[in-house]
Amino acid sequence: MCQPLIQKYNIPGPRYTSYPTVPYWDSNTFSARQWKKSVLNSFEETNISEGISLYIHLPYCESMCTFCGCNKRITKRHEVEEPYITSVLKEWQLYLDFLPNRPLIKEIHLGGGTPTFFSPENLQQLIKGILKHAELANNYQFSFEGHPNNTTKAHLEALYEVGFRRVSYGVQDYDVKVQQAIHRIQPFEKVEKATQLAREIGYTSISHDIIFGLPFQSIDAVENTILKTKALMPDRIAFYSYAHVPWIKGNGQRGYSEQHLPSAETKRTQYQLGKELLEEMGYVEIGMDHFGLKTDELYQSLKTNNLHRNFMGYSASKTQLMIGLGVSAISDSWYGFAQNSKSIEEYQEMVGRGDLPVFRGHVLNDEDLMIRKHILNLMCHLQTDLNEENRFFELPETLHRLQEMEKDGLIKINPDSLQITEKGRPFVRNICMAFDLRLQRKKPETRLFSMTV
Repeated sequence: MCQPLIQKYNIPGPRYTSYPTVPYWDSNTFSARQWKKSVLNSFEETNISEGISLYIHLPYCESMCTFCGCNKRITKRHEVEEPYITSVLKEWQLYLDFLPNRPLIKEIHLGGGTPTFFSPENLQQLIKGILKHAELANNYQFSFEGHPNNTTKAHLEALYEVGFRRVSYGVQDYDVKVQQAIHRIQPFEKVEKATQLAREIGYTSISHDIIFGLPFQSIDAVENTILKTKALMPDRIAFYSYAHVPWIKGNGQRGYSEQHLPSAETKRTQYQLGKELLEEMGYVEIGMDHFGLKTDELYQSLKTNNLHRNFMGYSASKTQLMIGLGVSAISDSWYGFAQNSKSIEEYQEMVGRGDLPVFRGHVLNDEDLMIRKHILNLMCHLQTDLNEENRFFELPETLHRLQEMEKDGLIKINPDSLQITEKGRPFVRNICMAFDLRLQRKKPETRLFSMTV
């Protein structure tokens, strides 16, 4: 990859799991009443035709992984499990109380934290409680994030029994020095065992998360991790750049400094090498940072133009309404966003008194909806239509901002469309930023986002 391009475009930028991005939400005019109305509108439009998705945040971990920027609570006290599950089910009931019909559930994803911190019995209790007052869509998809060190056969069997067929394991890197720096010690044998167990039980899609740009991580370390992954051949791989954001409150990214991180040029070399190795192994690059075998649903969704992206990342199917349950979980009705309280205690207190535990959100206006569609198209399909019905008032200014990228060969602007070239794939976040009208109108005065390269 051309070094001048890396130096030119390596700037802080969003990952665009939403538009507007969270720092640009207009929370001052947001209310729980507006959020309920937004959920109802979306539910009535799509529940029968496509169903809804649920994201459930399970925040507990037994130890701190210092690369992680997620909302988590470090504890070894497992007596927290049952009260937390009780609160999540109470929150779900708050939604059921105002929805006009039984929801049709198409997707459930358990994220964290460490979902497998919870016992198999408690995880089953959670899912059975969710499904008790709902219907299942055809071809529903349930997935969870598993820690290779503590995902047991009992966990896999319990979740399989209630419909889970996809598991994602956080591998990160197999190099011992890197693992020590990020406080995530897990030998290859642990990942191998967890992967084989899932296959034996009947999971049809197994994913590994691999990160480049970690502290003390060399190019050889990335190569070694991917070559070891070849022995297991997971169905899909998330191969993404480490986001160094230690300024976020509560973040554990303070066990090392920026001088211990690979340079931007080294990171792109790590990515390019990893991409080449994965493609040699039979993986196809999908959207941004994701690779899938041609037998996996994520690849199939790419070919049928059904690839979707939301706060859970890339998904093989789309639902307009995604309800987030649990502390800090984010919901998306397409017309609005809402985030739950980030404090476990406050979350449980609000749910306990019968209030939806949202503390901020955003209702999208017509311009937001148009820009959101363009950014989603670019993130999923590397192109977007610019025909008459997809034009917006500031499109000329947007295209002007993109002229330099077109000169650099990152995009191709046609009369009625914009396409990202193969050369431009690593800079998809930068291209989306040109469409981000809220970002363009008000540049952040402090650092909000990780670097794009």
